[in-house]
Amino acid sequence: SSGSGLIRMWFGSICSSLMRRGSGSAQSEVFPSEGGKVTLSCNYSVKAENLQWYRQDPGSAPRFLLLITDTKDPTVVEAEPPNPRLTAGLNKERNRLDLLISSAAVTDSAVYYCAVSETELLRKQKTL
Repeated sequence: SSGSGLIRMWFGSICSSLMRRGSGSAQSEVFPSEGGKVTLSCNYSVKAENLQWYRQDPGSAPRFLLLITDTKDPTVVEAEPPNPRLTAGLNKERNRLDLLISSAAVTDSAVYYCAVSETELLRKQKTL
């Protein structure tokens, strides 16, 4: 269509154990082309059991998108209803979490957060 709008995405990272900003919380801004693919990536430095993506629209609370487990056989948990254009990726060697968005649209303009949950680590520490 001729009325191509601006797609604007911000993304950062938060530590969801206490919903505090993690050490790698520098925000980045991307301007993907409409209809194209975009990958948002964030690096994490803690051992995390659950790695999550959230989306925040202006004036709204962050909304859960996807969760992927950092286990031997990673499992992906999607929001209800799931968004078929969203895919989570995990690069364990680089401690990197990806969110892949296919067919980017103006409606994807939002702030995206990756979050890590250290519940497994905290549970192990408590049992020592």
